[in-house]
Amino acid sequence: MAAGAGPVVLPEEWRLYLVSSRVATFRNWPFTEGCACTPERVSRERERGAEGAGRAGADGTFPPSLCPQMAAAGFVHCPSENSPDVAQCFFCLKELEGWEPDDDPLEEHKKHSAGCGFLSLPKEPANLTLQEFLKLDKMRMIKAIKKEISQKMTEVEDAAKSTRSKIKNLA
Repeated sequence: MAAGAGPVVLPEEWRLYLVSSRVATFRNWPFTEGCACTPERVSRERERGAEGAGRAGADGTFPPSLCPQMAAAGFVHCPSENSPDVAQCFFCLKELEGWEPDDDPLEEHKKHSAGCGFLSLPKEPANLTLQEFLKLDKMRMIKAIKKEISQKMTEVEDAAKSTRSKIKNLA
C-alpha cells in the first residue's frame, strides 16, 4: 500500500459476504430469544455465561459457540413500517416475511430460493480464491440487475397503462 493511502474499504455489497456484516443489520429484529430464527443462536456456553462467547473476533468471524442463524443463511434484515420481520438474501435478493419462531432460516431459504448461488457455496466466502469470488459476485450482480430491470419494466408498463387509459378517456 502506498504511503499516505487510507485503509481499503470494501464496497457494501462485498461486505455482506461477511457474516458479521449481515448480523449487524438485525437491529430491532422481532425474534430474539428461544426461537430458531434469531439473528444469532446462542450456544450452551454463552447461556452459561462463558467469557467472550457471542462476540465476533478481530477478523469479524464468530466463534463456534455462536451460530448466526439468519445471517448464516444469507439474510439481511430490511424491515418496513408494516413488516418488521422482512429479511432478504443479500445474494439472490429473495425476500421473506411472516417468520414464525420455529422457522429454520436455512431451510426456509432453500425452500423459497433453491437456486441461490450462496446456498450452494462449497466453502466460506473468505476462503474463495479471487477468481472464485469474482465469478460468484458476477452471479450476484446479474441477479441484482435483472431484478432492477424487472422493476423498471413494471413501472413503464404501469405508466403506459395509465397513459392509455387517459387517452381513451379523451375520446
